[in-house]
Amino acid sequence: MTVVTLGVHIVDVLARPVESIPAGQDTHLLEQIRVTAAGAAAATAVDLAALGVPVASVGAIGDDELGDLLVMMMGRRGVDVSGIVRRPGEQTAASILPIRPDGGRPSFHVPGANLGLSTADVARETVLGARAVHLGGMDVTWGLYDPAFYALLDEARAAGTIVTMDLLSNMPDLMQGVRAFLPHVDYLLPNEEQALLMSGATGVEEAASALLALMPEGTSAVLVTLGADGSLIADAEGLTRVPALDVPVVDTTGCGDAYCAGFVAGLVDGHDVAGAARLGTALAARVAGGLGSDAGLDGARELRDEK
Repeated sequence: MTVVTLGVHIVDVLARPVESIPAGQDTHLLEQIRVTAAGAAAATAVDLAALGVPVASVGAIGDDELGDLLVMMMGRRGVDVSGIVRRPGEQTAASILPIRPDGGRPSFHVPGANLGLSTADVARETVLGARAVHLGGMDVTWGLYDPAFYALLDEARAAGTIVTMDLLSNMPDLMQGVRAFLPHVDYLLPNEEQALLMSGATGVEEAASALLALMPEGTSAVLVTLGADGSLIADAEGLTRVPALDVPVVDTTGCGDAYCAGFVAGLVDGHDVAGAARLGTALAARVAGGLGSDAGLDGARELRDEK
């Protein structure tokens, strides 16, 4: 298996355009409602599959109808879902996202079974056999704050596996805790707010450099996504800016996950960090043009071929 995505799995229900919540029991007619596989592991897996990268996803969901739906959606997209565990009596994580006309996305969220994912749920051979492991949402998978899991990551890295990490929330308390993963990760991909909260810095360049100093020396890098301003790379060569593509934005849901997927695919294909970041940027631009984390994926393999 080329890539394993490990972490948060969510069912998203999205509606657009939403300008206000109806009063009482009034009804507003909308243009579009969709249900998608989301979360920093599940959405990244779906995006990787669209790029033609063999991918398996590992996480915890409920033994409920939402879980059935999530597994079905991911499987139909070509993701190996055999590593997803089902928790009897627990709810599959879900979000309701009323998307504003400008693409903004307030949310209503239930974290569900993600909070209970633990090292015991992760098959060693799945991690050790991967070309790359993408950790998605470690800030909310508290059962993986475990020396045994860190040791597994170190063993995989020693054998040549690339380990990347993205985050889910912008909660200050969680951002400090997730720093424990940094010595065991090759590439960190936070957004700007997450980078500032994790580092305590006041500027994004300072934040990226401070976080890089906490990671293994050598080929490690921090890539901070900056929305319309593109992304910032901090590595041993210094700081590099990668511009965003100028595209009409419908919904920003899943753009960070798409960036991660493109970046990981680029690394697996042998591109340097900047080249992999450009592939991530291109895939994120596609996703921003539609509703949901899997929007714009038809024909995504062409992006990988072009790079």
